[in-house]
Amino acid sequence: MTDTNKINEEIIDDNLDSEEIKEELVDNDLNESCDENPQDKTDKDFEDLKDNFVRLQADFINFKRRTEQERSDYIELGSIKVLNNILLVVDNFERALESQTQDENYKNGIELIYKQIIDLLGKFDVVEMEAENKDFDPNLHHAVMVEEKDGVKEGIVLEVLQKGYMIGKKVLRPAMVKVSK
Repeated sequence: MTDTNKINEEIIDDNLDSEEIKEELVDNDLNESCDENPQDKTDKDFEDLKDNFVRLQADFINFKRRTEQERSDYIELGSIKVLNNILLVVDNFERALESQTQDENYKNGIELIYKQIIDLLGKFDVVEMEAENKDFDPNLHHAVMVEEKDGVKEGIVLEVLQKGYMIGKKVLRPAMVKVSK
């Protein structure tokens, strides 16, 4: 027996003299039971459950895609940090190659290691960008000096002070350059 029926019986017991209340309550109970078709309620419940299931499935697919993208972004970020640190080593090897030394074996060893590092960077799609005598592009170059030079139009890269590198089509490190004024 439901709580509503218990309350209805209590009201009826309290008001035994009133036949009208008794009839009204009985009519209400009959109307409630007639209004609720068990098949309609089952169909509605099924549709609600189906709707919830579809929403949960869509949420899960979105969650999975989002976590895969975050994972990919973290891996790319970690790779970029490592590659930028390797580029600092490449810069030092280039300085070592430019220095004068009497020991040819030493110089040959430095060149071999330098070539290995450049080949390793190539395997990861890292390439040096050409900048000298090209138009200055703030997306690719970092201008640290400006110089007036006769016979050269404005906005041309005169000298590369530190090489820039690309990974695929993205800038890994912009080139530090001197630009004509």
